[in-house]
Amino acid sequence: MISVARPCSTQVDWAAWRAPLDQFAQATGLTVSVYDSAGARMAGPLVASNTARLLLASTLWALDGPGSAFERDLAAAVVAGSVVTDTQAPQWQRQFFGLRVCALPLTQLGQVYGVLVFGWCFGDFGSPMACEQIARMVGISGPLLWNQVRLEAPVTDARMATNTALLRSLAGSIDRQRETIEQLNRVNRTRDLFLATVSHEMRTPLAALSMRLDLMLKTHPDLPPAIASGLAAMRVHVRQEAAMVDDLIDAALTLTGQLSVVRARVPLGRIVRDAVSTVEVNAHQKHITLKVSPSDCGDGTIIAGDARRLQQVLWNLLLNAIKFTPPGGAIDVNIGVDGAAGAGVGADNGQVRIDVADSGQGIDAHDLEHVFGAFTLQTEANASGLGLGLYIARRIVELHGGALTVASRGAGHGSTFTIVLPQGAQA
Repeated sequence: MISVARPCSTQVDWAAWRAPLDQFAQATGLTVSVYDSAGARMAGPLVASNTARLLLASTLWALDGPGSAFERDLAAAVVAGSVVTDTQAPQWQRQFFGLRVCALPLTQLGQVYGVLVFGWCFGDFGSPMACEQIARMVGISGPLLWNQVRLEAPVTDARMATNTALLRSLAGSIDRQRETIEQLNRVNRTRDLFLATVSHEMRTPLAALSMRLDLMLKTHPDLPPAIASGLAAMRVHVRQEAAMVDDLIDAALTLTGQLSVVRARVPLGRIVRDAVSTVEVNAHQKHITLKVSPSDCGDGTIIAGDARRLQQVLWNLLLNAIKFTPPGGAIDVNIGVDGAAGAGVGADNGQVRIDVADSGQGIDAHDLEHVFGAFTLQTEANASGLGLGLYIARRIVELHGGALTVASRGAGHGSTFTIVLPQGAQA
């Protein structure tokens, strides 16, 4: 026999088979078991008829019982490839003292990983002699078994063919679902490999290039103006590319639920101040007034959060505000605590609210619902990037148990982005 690699039974959620197989047993009156490719019974026997219940109380399907041995032998024949094809017969079946037992293979990607064994019913009205033989073998009363058998209608060939088709359809549906899950797992593994490759193969050289450009500009002050200007422009572009790579990685982690935050109790002022200091140069270049209220940036408010990630959120909102606010405009960052009496250092209730309001181009009402979508790009004000910043920012805030929303009175009336975070929650 040719050895074929098959899915390991530990990779199959056999428990998920029990409910649909039990429903099949109840609907058809047949007894059903499922075996893995190694011949171990993973579920069953699932019984529905009174005859099967009587046999279940005997030694028929005990681990070393004759029925279990019979099923294992039939399952082994299926795994070995002895199953008659559908074009030759409706199913593979054998007789156990007149009881009909059938089998169907379970396949994934063309390989048998398990076997359904079902039936244990008479094709006609049976006989007292057959019942006596079975009863003597499994340790129950022959007359009792016969009295039960003769009260139940036999399963004709036509009825068995219909039941087999139903079970085959059920198994095929579950197998297709398993194949789809396996394909998704392969896609996920490919995605993880891609993220690792992007992280190493693109981040590393971009960081090295940015460092070399910085070094050249700092150590060669006598460079011709045209060259110095060109190097400075290159440095800007390299940093933009690095930011887009970071956004792609964060977006992929967000889409797959792998983006995470590491919480620690931290003063809100530290987060706000670091984010503002990062974008102040950009605001000054456009002569935009950037004001934070209160002036302490929220130093007296403690939150439990990932300082780096929350700074990323605020930094993104501020950069967007600067990008879409015309020269001479204004951006206001307002910090407050709602629903907390006596809020301050050590306070553990209420919500922290951060409003980033600008006097920029605003957002049309029909565009507001799309602002936080992935790859949502603005078409004005020389918008650049991949349109992932707000998508990532909202997810980061949600991971902190908060919310990120936007409001605007329309085009030309500015926008207000609002971050709401729980104050002082346990890390």
